[in-house]
Amino acid sequence: MAKVLLVEDDNEMCEVLLHTLSQRGFTVQSAPDGRTALDLLRVYQYDVIVVDWMMPGLSGVDVCRTLRSSGNSTPILMLTARSADEDTESGLDAGADDYLTKPFENRVLAARLRALLRRPPLTAQPVLRAGDLTLDPATGTVKRGGEELHLRPMVLKLLEFLLRHQGQFFTSDVVLQRVWHDDSLASMDSVRAHIKLLRRAVDLPGRPSIIETERHRGYRIAPRPVADEG
Repeated sequence: MAKVLLVEDDNEMCEVLLHTLSQRGFTVQSAPDGRTALDLLRVYQYDVIVVDWMMPGLSGVDVCRTLRSSGNSTPILMLTARSADEDTESGLDAGADDYLTKPFENRVLAARLRALLRRPPLTAQPVLRAGDLTLDPATGTVKRGGEELHLRPMVLKLLEFLLRHQGQFFTSDVVLQRVWHDDSLASMDSVRAHIKLLRRAVDLPGRPSIIETERHRGYRIAPRPVADEG
């Protein structure tokens, strides 16, 4: 049974979501604000986090940034009344893996959480490499030039897919099918946003991007060393 941390300052909304998620098989613990949530996360482990964007004190975006900067990779679903593209990008950039715009149907929330929880466990396998970029599938550890990088779950999954098929181009729709699998709520925008996040995480200033893009062919990690480019 998946354990959820619900971070919501609106008491009425919190009670509704607690009931909704409990009825759908989740074990839910709630926090009324961002600081309480961070305190709980220092002590307990959760399978997924649901956090409201607009909260007094620490906002949902602040919570996401704090968790990711500390290396916490727990999947995060952000609830927001904001629907503009730039707000969506801001939420993803802060560390959220997905977002849901208010108002929403309870069954959609549950479906989004199940999608985030469908990641298969990593098993012991050879370390994947592209130049000085490495990914250990057994631990999810990513390094470039010996420095460890902290990637959110879906970005890590995307990187692993591209590394396992190094040199092969994949269009956005194929990436969507192969990485997001049967998540019917994901979209082409999800692919583009996560490619952008991956580049920000692994590329080095003044060096060519590890991830190549070609019109009509899609994305790939080139089958050649990249450590000494430039």
